[in-house]
Amino acid sequence: MDASTPSHKPATRAAQALRETLEYDIAVGLYPPGTRLDEVSLATRFQVSRTPIREALIEMSASGLVEIRPRRGAFVREIGIPRLIEMFEVMAELEAMCARLACRRMTVSEHQALQAAHEACEAAAAAGEPDAYFHANEKFHDAIYRGSGNSFLAEQARSLQNRLKPYRRLQLRVRNRMGGSLAEHQQIVDAILAGDDRKAESALRSHILIQGERFNDFVASLSTVGEPARSRAG
Repeated sequence: MDASTPSHKPATRAAQALRETLEYDIAVGLYPPGTRLDEVSLATRFQVSRTPIREALIEMSASGLVEIRPRRGAFVREIGIPRLIEMFEVMAELEAMCARLACRRMTVSEHQALQAAHEACEAAAAAGEPDAYFHANEKFHDAIYRGSGNSFLAEQARSLQNRLKPYRRLQLRVRNRMGGSLAEHQQIVDAILAGDDRKAESALRSHILIQGERFNDFVASLSTVGEPARSRAG
């Protein structure tokens, strides 16, 4: 097993990079719902073998973005705006619960990990790098999942987070969203460190929910950001 492990690592890293690109392309409409994701065409586009393409599609199937149909291939699942809003509502409640429990259960080292993740988000925002912010943001939220002390809850939160990942990533490309997100993170960190479970719960719920102008901006981004993606694919 040791001898075979190194040979799989490059393919796995390639699959992860491909998955992130495909997730984004699906979110912005380059591959609309119902589109067949042909392995040969994708391999040609990305100039890779079909192995990392296949791995990426399997991972996306596990997260619910793609449906693999026997003898037919992989297809983009249909997720309409109403369904997305429902999913974000559930995500908000799961994360709010994580924050409430984290207020009571986080250890000193977990507090430090949360602060470190927040500082990484600050650095990415200061540099104006939405992709770096997205990855730092994932670690920030995961620190709260772990701090909840409830492994089942953390698993459910991560599962839905993976399903929503391309759309959460797209949110960060809305103008001024990184700054707003960072300010909301600060409120969450302050509440957790103070042990104020009600404030932490409320702050994290509001952070996830898409409401009012944020909803309008998000819906607009689904169509407007797709144009550069289409040009890039061509």
